[in-house]
Amino acid sequence: MSQETVVVNTFTNGTIGPDSEMLGPVKDGGYIVANTAPGCWGPMLTPTIEGGHEVTQPVAVEGAEPGDAIAIRIVSVKVTSQGTSSGNEYMRGEQNLSDAIVDARCPSCGTQYPKTHVEGSGPDAIRCDVCGKNASSFAFTSGYTVAFDDDRQVGITLNEAAVAKASAEPYDFMRIPDNSAQNPVVALAPSDLPGMVLLTRPFMGQLGTVPGKTFPDSHNAGDFGSFLVGASHKYGITKEDLKYVTDGHMDINRVRAGAVLIAPVKVPGGGIYAGDMHAMQGDGEIAMHTCDVSGVVLLQVKVLKKLNLEGPILLPVEEDLPHLARFLTQAEKNTAQRLSARWDVPLEENAPISFIGTGENLNAAVMCAMERASKLLGMTVPQVMNRITVVGGLEIGRAPGSVTATFKAPVVRLKELGLYDLVAQQYSL
Repeated sequence: MSQETVVVNTFTNGTIGPDSEMLGPVKDGGYIVANTAPGCWGPMLTPTIEGGHEVTQPVAVEGAEPGDAIAIRIVSVKVTSQGTSSGNEYMRGEQNLSDAIVDARCPSCGTQYPKTHVEGSGPDAIRCDVCGKNASSFAFTSGYTVAFDDDRQVGITLNEAAVAKASAEPYDFMRIPDNSAQNPVVALAPSDLPGMVLLTRPFMGQLGTVPGKTFPDSHNAGDFGSFLVGASHKYGITKEDLKYVTDGHMDINRVRAGAVLIAPVKVPGGGIYAGDMHAMQGDGEIAMHTCDVSGVVLLQVKVLKKLNLEGPILLPVEEDLPHLARFLTQAEKNTAQRLSARWDVPLEENAPISFIGTGENLNAAVMCAMERASKLLGMTVPQVMNRITVVGGLEIGRAPGSVTATFKAPVVRLKELGLYDLVAQQYSL
C-alpha cells in the first residue's frame, strides 16, 4: 500500500541498481524525508563501503514505469553536521592501482574490503581490523576542517588546536546517522587552511533514480561511470553499459532547496535516492571534494508519464538562472514589443530549462547535454548551441564531466511534452 510520506534512515552498501531493495511505494504527489550521510571522504575511508558513497535506500514511487520521469521538488535541505573536513586527495598504497574507491584494499596488508575502526586522530587514524595498521588509501595533499555556526549558515576553518577538539568526538561532530557504516573524515584532522570564513549554500550531490544496471553509487554518471569501462575489478563494464546510468551523481550546486529535478525512470518504481549533501561548492568542484555533511532533505515527487528522458532536467530556482536565461523586466518586454511591431516579427513565447549532461570529459558532457536537449525538444544541435549562447548559458557542475546547459525553450514544445505546468509553477508564470 502506498504511503503519503516515506521516512528513510537506511543506506545502501555503496551500490545501486535494479536489484536494490526499495522502500515505499510513496504516493504520486507524496513526500520523502531522508536523513543522509556524508558523501565522498567518509565512504572513501571505509573499505567495506564498495561504491565510493553512502546513499539512502531507494524509494519506489507509485505508478512510475520505465520510460516515465519523476519530478522531484526539493522542498528543503538542512545541514545537521556541526562541521566536517575535506580537501584535495592523493592515493597511497600500491595495492590500489586499479580503483581505490570501488576496489579498495588495505594499503598496509592488501586485504580487500577490510573492516576498519577509528583509532585516535590524524592521517593514520583509520586502522585495519586485520593488520592494525593504516587502512586508508586516501590522504590530503591540502586539507581543512570547518566548524559551522548553530544555524549552519557560516563556517570557519580551524587551526590545529581547534581541530584536535573537533576530532576527539568525530562521529558526534559530524552527526553521522545511526545506520551509517562510514568512518568520519574529521578523524584525519587536517588543518592546513585556518581562519577562512565559508558561506554555506547546501545542495544534494547525489539525487536521482536507480540506474538500469548495478553501478557503484558514486559512478552513476557518465564521467565517473566511464572509469569502469574495461576495468579488471568486479564492477568493470562495457562502454555500451553507460546507457543505463541515470546521472544520480551530479555535484551540481543548483540542485538545492527550491529547485525541481526531473529524473528518468529506468526500473519499475523509479527508486528515488539521495546523499552526498554538500554544505557549499563553487562551480566545477575543482578540488574534487567539498564539504560533505550529514543532513535532512525533504522531497516531493510527481510522475510524468512517457517522457522518455535520456538524462535529468533541472528547473533551478530563479536566482540561479544564467543572466541571459532570466525573465525580462517589464521595460525590456516593452522594448521588445516595439521592435516586434517595427520589424513585423512575432515574438517567441519561451521559458528557461536546464539539461544535464555527463561524459568522460567536459567536452563530452557538453555534447551529451546538447544532444539530450536536441532530441527531446525536436531541434538540431546547432539550434541548441545558438540558444545556449544568446538566451542561456553553460555551467560546470563537476570536473571531469558534469554540466548544465540552460536556455529558453519554446513554450509550445514544453506544453506538448507536458513540462510547461511544472515550469509555470516553478517560475510563477
